[in-house]
Amino acid sequence: MTFTGLYVPLVTPFTTDGDLAADALEALAHEVLDAGAAGLVALGTTGEPATLSAAEQARVIEICANVCRERAAALIVGAGSNATLDSVRALTALDPRATAALAVVPYYTRPSEAGVVEHFRTLAAASPVPLLIYHIPYRTALTLSADTLLRLAELPNVAGFKYTAGGIDDTTIAFMSRIPDHTSVLAGDDLYAAPLLALGASGAILACANVAPAAYAALTAAWRRGELESGRELGNRLAPLAAALFTEPNPVVVKAVLAAQGRIPTPAVRLPLLPSSDGSLSAALAAIAAAKVTTDFVRAG
Repeated sequence: MTFTGLYVPLVTPFTTDGDLAADALEALAHEVLDAGAAGLVALGTTGEPATLSAAEQARVIEICANVCRERAAALIVGAGSNATLDSVRALTALDPRATAALAVVPYYTRPSEAGVVEHFRTLAAASPVPLLIYHIPYRTALTLSADTLLRLAELPNVAGFKYTAGGIDDTTIAFMSRIPDHTSVLAGDDLYAAPLLALGASGAILACANVAPAAYAALTAAWRRGELESGRELGNRLAPLAAALFTEPNPVVVKAVLAAQGRIPTPAVRLPLLPSSDGSLSAALAAIAAAKVTTDFVRAG
């Protein structure tokens, strides 16, 4: 299975009482698909899964799965941790409507690169759906070599990567120049999405697409179609927006913007995250205006 286009890692909206705002989540899911997204990501980092109860996590997946089934869209579900056996249990219990599972490189314990390969060999063998490996070294403290990434790409049932290396470095260049045709690479760094698409990424998973889904869908489509001028122009126009939305830990500024736009009921996040500062919200709203994406969230028709 290949993954192309834009996949939006949805925020988890909360009510004024601090509960899951289910209606707002469902509406947001429809909005981003209307704007051109190929699918949704449930329980990605942007959705604050670590602070959700098991019941809340199940409800988020249920809402996203229902929308994706109605819209014939892909559903990627975040699953797994730094423990191999716990990750296997999470994957084997995955909602059968999931299209793929997104599993992060083991964090904190810092296994060897050989250990990472065996971790994902075990997960891929147990997973009922294709596996996307989430490579994000600045969160995991593990920077994998190009050779190890390519070894992971050859594992049975590994469909590809959410690639979030924090920049375009020599490892990225080496990896992208040798990636197998059957492997999907989805850009995960909002600020570096355009350069990675230019290097051959097949799509993207971007938190900023909660705010400007049509613009980011157009960005991924432009590079996929080889529309170089359009891809460069959009990438340059969206770069200041991405920078503004990440001035504080994800997703606090994104949620503040969505609340200011009236798309979710509150900007609330759960501890240890704190709500966005007024200054970051103002800067993000100014960046949205400058990027001319203020109507991207309006539903089609």
